[in-house]
Amino acid sequence: MRAGIRTVQRISSTRAFARLAPHVIPALDRAVHRLTRGKVLLSAQMLPGLVLTARGARTGLPRRTPLACMPDEATGTWILVGSNFGRPGHPAWTGNLLAHPEAEISWRGGDVPVRAELLTGAERAAAWQAALVFWPPYAAYQARVEREIRLFRLTRRDAHGE
Repeated sequence: MRAGIRTVQRISSTRAFARLAPHVIPALDRAVHRLTRGKVLLSAQMLPGLVLTARGARTGLPRRTPLACMPDEATGTWILVGSNFGRPGHPAWTGNLLAHPEAEISWRGGDVPVRAELLTGAERAAAWQAALVFWPPYAAYQARVEREIRLFRLTRRDAHGE
């Protein structure tokens, strides 16, 4: 199993993967997630994953995006890495969270209202180090781009937005 993970990590670090994956993986994830009523996310077979529903920064319309995440069971939070597979621009979902931090995630078959916080400074540095241990290809993604990859912490909020 470990050799399989290393192979996937090597492949996911390539520029070819960065060109192809954004067009294939999210579409497959959304379709399987819908068909299984939120119980299965294909990419989560390798990394923990969720489906983020955030309002569009400009339109305000709900946008659903399947994403890998780093769950922290102890605190009940999730870290999201805006790597965009090592492509130059920030992924759209990060701009959506900056404009509208209150969102919802589908996590393990349930819907969870969350609030997103862009991590900065020492908190970002610590989360980035954890991300590199969690998924080493993030280092290759950061090396390919001039922008600083955005990291967000998602925290549960109650149904009333608190």
